[in-house]
Amino acid sequence: MANTAPRKIGVLTSGGDAPGMNAAVRSVVRTALNAGMEVVGIYSGYSGLVANKMGSFTASSVANIIQRGGTVLKSGRCPEFLKADVRALAANNLRNAGIEGLVTIGGDGTFNGAHTLFVEHGIQVVGVPGTIDNDIFGTEETIGFDTAINTALEAIDRIRDTAASHDRLFIVEVMGRDSGFIAIDVGVAGGAEEVFIPENLANVDQAIQSIKRGMARGKSSSILVAAEGQKQGRAYDLAEQIRRKAGFEAKVCVLGHIQRGGPPSARDRILASRLGFAAVRALQQGLSDIMVGVQAGQVVPVSLQECTTKKRRVPNELIELAQLLSH
Repeated sequence: MANTAPRKIGVLTSGGDAPGMNAAVRSVVRTALNAGMEVVGIYSGYSGLVANKMGSFTASSVANIIQRGGTVLKSGRCPEFLKADVRALAANNLRNAGIEGLVTIGGDGTFNGAHTLFVEHGIQVVGVPGTIDNDIFGTEETIGFDTAINTALEAIDRIRDTAASHDRLFIVEVMGRDSGFIAIDVGVAGGAEEVFIPENLANVDQAIQSIKRGMARGKSSSILVAAEGQKQGRAYDLAEQIRRKAGFEAKVCVLGHIQRGGPPSARDRILASRLGFAAVRALQQGLSDIMVGVQAGQVVPVSLQECTTKKRRVPNELIELAQLLSH
């Protein structure tokens, strides 16, 4: 649905933080100001929108933030936003502030909230995909993913040094509650013997066989990579099963939130800048209820309804590659 170009827009970050969110905020603010729009920063995601935590942003408001991890707008989850009366309050706050368009930076939960604001209250919204999980349908890459996998890979390279020095088996747990993109990319790039991801439930017996094949080739150390699953600490369960079944003692390293922090990579800074720019241009064109994503290297609009009802899955090709290279 098309609207007229807004004269004043808001921008928020919501859900889990991702390296590069600040670069996206910076791009949104400076692109909008250059187009003659006013910009309002909304703090603490949808919670801040409900609580009216807003402030005017200028070009200097986003100076020297492109290299910073996290988000200067703060972030978080807002379970209360599932209630219709809370969403109505949020929409009323936007109107009272004179905000005619909203850029939301985050993942599927963020987009669900934005889509509902559009459907129920006609708020002009454009989403920017910012999540380290890389699991948003309609885009080949999300802001923060590149930094997260490089952070995890650096840790695995260091762990491998210790594993080789002590002839040890390590299980490295990376983030990915419902998505295995981080685990599979890190597993392939890090030379893991086995990768455990939600999309391909590799079992412990397969992992043991991979370890034994490596031992038969003279390997004295091994690395397994596991997505965290529904809760952190899944790797400890895997280690115990391997000990019981094969007698191998596995050391566990849970990387946890270290993957979210730190300066964004050049790739994430550029991606975030491109998508922030595209989000404002979409608002200028009167577009709404869309996400700006990347497909075949080009920035394209994707309906938020499609983004929130479909899930991007790890390609079978990557799963097969990980399995083949471990042999």
